[in-house]
Amino acid sequence: MALTRDFKLTVKSRAATDAAFRAALLSDAVELLLAGDVETGKSVLRDFINATIGFERLAEKAGVPAKSLMRMFGPKGNPRADNLFNVIRHLQEETGLQLAVAAA
Repeated sequence: MALTRDFKLTVKSRAATDAAFRAALLSDAVELLLAGDVETGKSVLRDFINATIGFERLAEKAGVPAKSLMRMFGPKGNPRADNLFNVIRHLQEETGLQLAVAAA
């Protein structure tokens, strides 16, 4: 199901004003990816990118064309691990968030 423009604007607005929300969005995206729910994880990560630095700025930082990044995190995208971790590293740097892995 496609998200409405209102929903995307709401996420962007909340991410701009709520640091805890930004942190939860990035954390949830990575947790979903690690749990094997790649489709949902990519979708949440795409929402995070759109709500924070955007694909153009991420492309500049990561050294990957914006269109490639958009495809990578699209419904049919299949990002390689090196690209995925590169993106996550740059997202952390740009947003000031730092994720940590803990054994359950």
